Amino acid sequence: MNKFNSFVIKESKHIFRDKRLMLILFGMPVVMMLLFGFAITTDVKNVRAVVVTSSIDHLTQRKVQQLSMSEYFNIVQTVSTPAEAEKLICGQKADIALVFSADYASKKDGIQIIVDASDPNMAQQWANYATNILVEVPSQGVNVKMLYNPQMKSAYNFVPAIMGMLLMLICAMMTSISIVKEKEKGTMEVLLVSPVRPIVIILAKVVPYLIVAFGILAVILLMSKFVLGIPIQGALMWIILISVIYILLALSLGMLISNVAKTQFVALIMSVMMLLMPIVMLSGMLFPVESMPKVLQWISAVIPTRYYIDAMRKLMIMGVGIGEVMRETLILGAMTVGLIVLSLTKFKNRLE
Repeated sequence: MNKFNSFVIKESKHIFRDKRLMLILFGMPVVMMLLFGFAITTDVKNVRAVVVTSSIDHLTQRKVQQLSMSEYFNIVQTVSTPAEAEKLICGQKADIALVFSADYASKKDGIQIIVDASDPNMAQQWANYATNILVEVPSQGVNVKMLYNPQMKSAYNFVPAIMGMLLMLICAMMTSISIVKEKEKGTMEVLLVSPVRPIVIILAKVVPYLIVAFGILAVILLMSKFVLGIPIQGALMWIILISVIYILLALSLGMLISNVAKTQFVALIMSVMMLLMPIVMLSGMLFPVESMPKVLQWISAVIPTRYYIDAMRKLMIMGVGIGEVMRETLILGAMTVGLIVLSLTKFKNRLE
């Protein structure tokens, strides 16, 4: 046990005394949380709107005032024909046009919405928000209630996704590079002929990154609550438990990559190719898995980050119990056990 502790202390010193590495490990979560929380957002705000009307009656004035008073739309101009509005949209001077018919006040009907649909997702959101403001929803007997995220903040969706991406990338990538670095320098052979068993050496190199991962998890949770204002609805104990399983999975995946890669560059490329692109594109981080083609849905079924993001969204945002995320927990646990066994087996075969 003393030898194991000595190796852990040695590896920890290698990591924590590298200021540039520590800046990357803890600076990356902070920067990404700020970017996704405030800059890279799908929230509808300050949409440039142009109003098309041939007569300004009392009802049209009230609707235009409702639009301008909302935080979603800025009325940039009023024109008399739809062609003028389309010209403004084409010239990138407006994003959406609201066309009121000449007899809108008498019929209380006849609104056309013209949207710049070069970005179809945002165009659909703009149209929906404008419709909710313009249409007299209460008079139609419809009451819309937004559960869990009444402010419709995109950060509620991004924070669990950032947790899944960062923990996987940092744990897997840094672990694989750390072990391959020893192989490149030739120091791994020196360690392997020492009296300590090889498995102890590998575990000692993994433990410091386990500690770093807990630190990153704490930074993300604290920033989500106190900086982004996202309440953590679920039990913190279950969030930490599932995160531990996920971190162990990422560390074992890093060990597996290190068994295959011969150089740090190859380990980095493998980590990016195997982790970054699938996580961003297929885990449900940016795009709903249900909207993907069936083939991509099958591929996404083997991406661990998909299940971790689903579990964190349910626990953090919806505030459910462990029973509602048992499926995701069991899948992550099975993947973790499988990767640990596979990586250790490969490591033993390599020794032989």
